[in-house]
Amino acid sequence: MIETPHTTRFAPSPTGGLHLGHARAALIAWDMARATGGTFILRIEDLDASRVRPEYEQAIYDDLKWLGFKWNEPVMRQSERTPAYLDALHKLRAKDLVYPCFCTRKEIEVEFRASLSAPHGPPTTGPDGPLYPGTCKHLAPTETASRIKAGEAHALRLHMDRAMDTAPGSLTFVEMGSTESGAPEAITARPEIFGDVVLARKDAPSSYHLAVVVDDAAQGITLVTRADDLFAATFVHRILQELLDLPVPDYLHHDLVCDADGNRLAKRHDALSLAKLRADGETIETIRARFPKPVTR
Repeated sequence: MIETPHTTRFAPSPTGGLHLGHARAALIAWDMARATGGTFILRIEDLDASRVRPEYEQAIYDDLKWLGFKWNEPVMRQSERTPAYLDALHKLRAKDLVYPCFCTRKEIEVEFRASLSAPHGPPTTGPDGPLYPGTCKHLAPTETASRIKAGEAHALRLHMDRAMDTAPGSLTFVEMGSTESGAPEAITARPEIFGDVVLARKDAPSSYHLAVVVDDAAQGITLVTRADDLFAATFVHRILQELLDLPVPDYLHHDLVCDADGNRLAKRHDALSLAKLRADGETIETIRARFPKPVTR
């Protein structure tokens, strides 16, 4: 039986140099596309304007070319996708599924810490950290309008209760398992456990969650490969796909690459940066030899 060709993507952020973990993630996406006669896409996720640097983006291209990757041009850059994100937000607003939130991160953290001593025990954290307690969800429309008119900074959040009422009874996605032999598994997403996630901020046209589902659909991504620390985010992405009537790709969540102490790699791990490894004489073959077969959650 001929497997359906997969369109995969590697979507780094130009906020620092790529490291060994990025190489593994890109290789899994590349291999899954090639194994099925599909397409590998490179996307630049550069919404964090305060940390993005042109030299980091160029370094991404240099590192990936050294590893032997090829991709179609032009490369999609999220900083050029604002109209698409605003259109998605407009569709959600039209369904009355978005509300403004004036809480700062510090205020949310204070409420979260206070809840740790509550009799019911600590609340679940989500893909964005402590769950939002819903402080601004029930503000009077007049107060909301007044604060926005006054120019008060705010985020836009998904009204998860209403979203779940709008969505069908079961939100599922296919988890592909190991790239070698794992059998696909149908997973039921439960986005409601993560509360009212941020969709956009006053200084940013889209959150990661909204941007990634809009862009994956626009690029025809059929298989999302990424590390298993983003497994929980897939629950949020499923509800957004449903609300925006977007296609649902399959997913493959693989284990993280960690350092000698068992900590996940970060861009500050210069010793394991691709630029340093290349300077030390590593090759694509020696890079591949560092990785075991992908292990899923």
